Amino acid sequence: MCGFIGVYQRNPAVIDEHSLLNALSSISHRGPDERSVWHDPSGRAALGHVRLSIIGLNNGSQPIVAEQGDLSLVVNGEFYDHERIRRELEAEGCVFKTASDSEIALHLYRRSGVAGLKQLRGEFAIVLFDRRRRLMMAVRDRMGIKPLFYAQHGGAWYFASEIKALLAAGIPAEWDEDAYASRAFYLRDHTLFKGVRSVQPGCWVMVDNGGLHNGRYWDMEFARQDAVYPADEKGMIEAVRAAVEESVRLRLRADVPMGVYLSGGIDSSAMLGMATHLSSQPLNAFNLSFTDMDDYDENRFARLAAEHNGARFHTIAVSQDNLADFFEQALWHNETPFFNAHGVAKYILSQQVREAGMKVVLTGEGADEVFAGYPHFRRDMLLYNSEQQDPEVVSKLRQRIQESEQGYVQPDMPQDIHWMIQQLRHGVSWLDNQAGWFKALESLYRVDFHDRFQGVDPYRQFFDRLDHRNLEGRDPVHKSMYLWAKSYLPNFVLTTLGDRMEMANSIEGRVPLLDHHVVELACRLPVWMKVRGSTEKYVFREAMRPYLPDALYKRKKHYFRAPPATLQQQGRLYQLVQDVLRGGELDALPFFEPAKVRSLLEKLPQLSAQEQGLLDPMLMELTSLCLLQRRFAMGSSGASAHWNSRVAA
Repeated sequence: MCGFIGVYQRNPAVIDEHSLLNALSSISHRGPDERSVWHDPSGRAALGHVRLSIIGLNNGSQPIVAEQGDLSLVVNGEFYDHERIRRELEAEGCVFKTASDSEIALHLYRRSGVAGLKQLRGEFAIVLFDRRRRLMMAVRDRMGIKPLFYAQHGGAWYFASEIKALLAAGIPAEWDEDAYASRAFYLRDHTLFKGVRSVQPGCWVMVDNGGLHNGRYWDMEFARQDAVYPADEKGMIEAVRAAVEESVRLRLRADVPMGVYLSGGIDSSAMLGMATHLSSQPLNAFNLSFTDMDDYDENRFARLAAEHNGARFHTIAVSQDNLADFFEQALWHNETPFFNAHGVAKYILSQQVREAGMKVVLTGEGADEVFAGYPHFRRDMLLYNSEQQDPEVVSKLRQRIQESEQGYVQPDMPQDIHWMIQQLRHGVSWLDNQAGWFKALESLYRVDFHDRFQGVDPYRQFFDRLDHRNLEGRDPVHKSMYLWAKSYLPNFVLTTLGDRMEMANSIEGRVPLLDHHVVELACRLPVWMKVRGSTEKYVFREAMRPYLPDALYKRKKHYFRAPPATLQQQGRLYQLVQDVLRGGELDALPFFEPAKVRSLLEKLPQLSAQEQGLLDPMLMELTSLCLLQRRFAMGSSGASAHWNSRVAA
């Protein structure tokens, strides 16, 4: 894993070296081992790269420039099965300059153009400059595991691994108010920074003399409802086990120490079990333990999994005070708001793991998205299509959800949610839930902000930009999973709980369960193999059973969440929220009426614990926005210069 900056300009001119170095300094955490800059001799392009050495430690420097001088490349990520592709390319006459896996992308592009990049397997973001054709192309992995942003400014196009690198290169730091009002920073490819977009997962973006072009090279294709399934239940379970095993095996290749993030759920426990089996040696397993509230602490389950596999078990204890201490720094890396402090906890975990000497970790991220592990997917099954399920079990579960609909929106949900229900002919539980607390957030808007963006219809805008061919004829659960994969998976899960908190501490996270071969297989499986009554991730749970202690095999889904600040009002995290929201940054934000927010703070102690808990995500987001305002000097006239001075400091 690494970080990079790329600049392309239609009219050749000198590209400022200082701005490139500034950009690389801002993301030095992504690549502490090496730093290099390359300039196209014609003055049309430049590439900069910081490297975290994982494979080919002494011979993998970037940017990689072809022997012919016509192609140049920077990569952030890992390509798996690269040895096989390299052998094929060498047999065809390709000559490699490095031992790095990254170089295969350059030769694949030369041989087959954009289509050649479809052969890549893994998590990656690429920027490639083609001098002959006078174009620069950016490509992102299929699921959005690695970040990739771009912006146009001053007649040039900029591409980078993090937004802060674009700011350091000269892009002004301004709020994108429309992106905030429409939630497009979660639902679409916008960010909270005006003019900065992300390359969507499975897509490429190209700039040349004709401007910007984009396209998609891969997408999730769930089985149609009338599909004939490829095997019986036993065959489907065995197929999942084989696919996951191959994915884990490919990800055990590294020239540096490797560990496992162990939450105590079945996903990470299965990854530890399978990796231990394949490597035939005890591994280092790291668990995050919330010491303040037992309900949020999974340490005892993680310890069970570690003992089951003979792992060297490390507990990283995190308190509310720790979360307060690292909140702002983690947020600076995240570049988007937190609605729970679990992202901060992941930052602390990665910091400790790096200090323990690790550079690479396996994680269980993605299982809930690929195998329908979230309770909201189970709710979708129960409410909208329970074919092949036990009617008696379904009846009991429906009764149960009717008794506990806390958080789900009732009749006053936004108009565009009703509109989406009409289009899909069913509801989407996670959207209903989200719309509920978003509506509460809107009640705090400034009057002018509310008036300007009234009727912006966030969910309609989201829905209109999807490829509807992948929704037509699909089961409601699969449509819900597709919508999640196009929004919150890349823009929240893989950001706040993945790459950004890991790479903030120079840790490469590998996610075997998001390998595209695993994802494609899972998409072909019926809903009843994913959700079976009250059991989520049924097929995955059965496939991983040989690697799990019995207590974990039977364990229900437990959300990874940090204890809410509002429930521990003597803690420093709660005090941080109070201090920040009573400070000047709230007044500087363009979104909220400060008096409304402070009135809410005054009422907070009198509310019930349940009401306080429901407000916690909103207060976390408000606090995050204030601190982003502070750290990036958002919207101020001297934003770039001020921010650059922070980098230098």
